[in-house]
Amino acid sequence: MADDEQEDQKEYRWETGYEKTWEAIKDDEDGMLDGAIAEIIQKAKRQRQAQKTKQNRLGMMRHMFLVLDCSESMSVPDLKPTRLRCTVKLLELFIEEFFDQNPISQLGIIALKAKRAEKVTELTGTSRVHLKALESLANVSLTSEPSLQNGLDLALKSLKVVPSHASREIVIIMGSLTTCDPVDINITIDELKREGIRCSVISLSAEIHVARYLTQQTMGTFGAVLDDAHFRDQLMSQVDPPPAAKTQHNSLIRMGFPHTKNEVEGKDAPLSMCMCHIENLEEPSELTTTGHHCPQCNSKYCELPVECQSCGLTLVSAPHLARSYHHLFPVPNFEELPFEAMPASSSDLNNGVRECYACAKALGQGVDKAADKVVFRCGFCKQFFCVDCDIFIHDTLHACVGCNTIPGVDGLVYQQSSKPDQVDAHPGPSKQRAQFGM
Repeated sequence: MADDEQEDQKEYRWETGYEKTWEAIKDDEDGMLDGAIAEIIQKAKRQRQAQKTKQNRLGMMRHMFLVLDCSESMSVPDLKPTRLRCTVKLLELFIEEFFDQNPISQLGIIALKAKRAEKVTELTGTSRVHLKALESLANVSLTSEPSLQNGLDLALKSLKVVPSHASREIVIIMGSLTTCDPVDINITIDELKREGIRCSVISLSAEIHVARYLTQQTMGTFGAVLDDAHFRDQLMSQVDPPPAAKTQHNSLIRMGFPHTKNEVEGKDAPLSMCMCHIENLEEPSELTTTGHHCPQCNSKYCELPVECQSCGLTLVSAPHLARSYHHLFPVPNFEELPFEAMPASSSDLNNGVRECYACAKALGQGVDKAADKVVFRCGFCKQFFCVDCDIFIHDTLHACVGCNTIPGVDGLVYQQSSKPDQVDAHPGPSKQRAQFGM
């Protein structure tokens, strides 16, 4: 009898009551949904920032393949003007930001066309090559449906030979709801899982079960875009390096710091060709006197970073390593407080208006009044920031404005681990300004 009662209590999905999922998105006073979507984006950014504070081992040398759907579904105009053109424009921004934040990483592009996979660019650290390839993809003919498995197999073949100390990733931008694969795709997913290759999917239509399953098995992320702003946020979330996989080994990596030869024994440097363009038919090498010379084999290259074609040495500059360093020590998360908790400015010039310390924007006024419901306070300098400056500091600047402009505060960040009880004992910012005549 008990078993019969339990069976009666079980209901199918379509027999249950309605789930009002649309109530999560509410329109504003003008009847627009932009505010609700912006709030979803801000919450996602804050969640990613909270994950950065965890002491994870990060993969700094990244090898990533972008797998782009070029099927008929990418001609849908729900993202203006079309899905493909919107994707190409956002990928241009992503590639520039990716190499700015990960200068010692490499990127490649794969296009899914007519149930086949085509490698558009090889793994390389030169953004100019990828940007030029994207221009040609914007005018490609969109036909048939994609093959997700063929794209994964092609990326897997290239990533298998990558050294074990490097992070291996695949980011798939999928517009189609279907995939036409030659064999069981679970075989490819299992092999990706064994190799420790992280796969993430950004869907332009809806959630797809096979894509969700792929990301779950490979410890990646899955997201379905709402509009172009949400699409950009989903794409930019792939810029930061992910936690290192268990299959990733620790090892010392030989790197060379090239030198520039302007003069040789009091004479001008001789004319020579660079190795990076010597076999490029589209952009042939030119005879020049300037360039970066490998310290091991003396081969010349016109830009950095690059892997020497003669001796295999990785050539970088000091700023490249410095830009990769800040991912290991992110800025601590600011404390989120209601707008009413922020004290008014005591300055006569501001007339008691609450301002953001970084951009000096008047908070709680004008069209951004709804966006200023919460403010963010640094735990060290005790300064208040708006939502936009909080994201800019953590995602782009990687340094607190208050801690680096108020004398004596910057040292507190480095003393936190050794003397945590003295963090709250330092004088407030107003006393520090008075002490230093600010």
